[in-house]
Amino acid sequence: MRSIVGLLLCTALLGLAGTTRAETCVQCHRNATPGIVDQHLAGRMGKAGIDCASCHGFDHQSAEDVAKARMPTAQTCAGCHPKQAMQFKAGKHELAWKAATAMPMWAHQPQTIVGAGNKGCSGCHKIGAKPRDEAAQHRYGNAQCDACHTRHSFSKVEARDPRACQTCHMGFDHPQWEMWSTSKHGTLWQIEGRDSKRGPTCQTCHMENGHHGVGTAWGFLALRLPEADAGWLADRTTILQGLGVIDELGKPTARLEAVQAARMATLDRAAFDESRARMVSVCAKCHGKTFAGRQLSAADDVVRESDRVMAEAIRAVQELYRDGLLRKPEQWLTAPDILQFYEAKTEVERELYVMFLEYRMRAFQGAFHFNPDYAHWYGWAPLKASAAKVAETAAKIREEANKGGQSGK
Repeated sequence: MRSIVGLLLCTALLGLAGTTRAETCVQCHRNATPGIVDQHLAGRMGKAGIDCASCHGFDHQSAEDVAKARMPTAQTCAGCHPKQAMQFKAGKHELAWKAATAMPMWAHQPQTIVGAGNKGCSGCHKIGAKPRDEAAQHRYGNAQCDACHTRHSFSKVEARDPRACQTCHMGFDHPQWEMWSTSKHGTLWQIEGRDSKRGPTCQTCHMENGHHGVGTAWGFLALRLPEADAGWLADRTTILQGLGVIDELGKPTARLEAVQAARMATLDRAAFDESRARMVSVCAKCHGKTFAGRQLSAADDVVRESDRVMAEAIRAVQELYRDGLLRKPEQWLTAPDILQFYEAKTEVERELYVMFLEYRMRAFQGAFHFNPDYAHWYGWAPLKASAAKVAETAAKIREEANKGGQSGK
């Protein structure tokens, strides 16, 4: 009841005095977009009296000036939902656009794939805040809250359902939906239904009590500094070199700034420990804290072992460059550069990209989502096979170079 009163008060504050104009919106869109009108009026906001102009403004008056209709952002929603908006702006979803556009391969792709078309990367990463100039280019991909509370019903029930997450959190590099839905947690939820008390969902763990921060201790790429384990730190350093974040001397490159801005690595151990403690407390609602801590620590071990395999493969390719057996592309700042993804110029580097973005991700993410089959057969096993392929390919490149050198004598 309190939230409905709040919505009505918000409507008044947003200037709904001109009800005739509000009625005009509905009358016109009954013909132009009847489905949108039905969705809005059937939703909680529509029933509470929130009208079109509250979010879209009054500037748009006809079919000829559609561009004048304001496209809502999280800031628009903050007028009525300040707490949720503040949490969202402090979380990882707010950084989704910044993280995607920081990738060097972004510039090489057609805009339809990564940009305004919302047919590829931008289709999910549009949830993140954009600079003003880029926001203007992404008119219909510029909203944020409606990625989960989809237009125009803006349903809380929908956003609480784990299926709301699957469009973006699935597939090649982050199949969290597949991992969770086939884990024991996901299976219980599907058997018992929406009211399951035993099947935790994405929201149970990552949005405890409806918190819109949405983050994890390790973050998306499971990269953490500093690292107390010397061997692990050496492997992590090699991986960061492969990502072009630090140079061969261990000094930060210009790319580190983008990594920090998009929080693609965990650079604050205290923040990591705080996030981990919060997750243990979530798990402890069903399990013992000791059990929960051990399970998460075991997943940490998967990260460490995967880093070891990944680092060995990167070093093999680094040595090919150092020995002059591979030539760095003219526009690249570093080589190998895993963040070029499928723009890699050699077979052995394309293998590194798949190792990092597919197999390593699946190994540790499968472990944290308690899906043993994903962690092993979709992650660890192909990671090892791919590392062997990198070593074999590197050896062949050396062998061919030696043959060429001998024949030239």
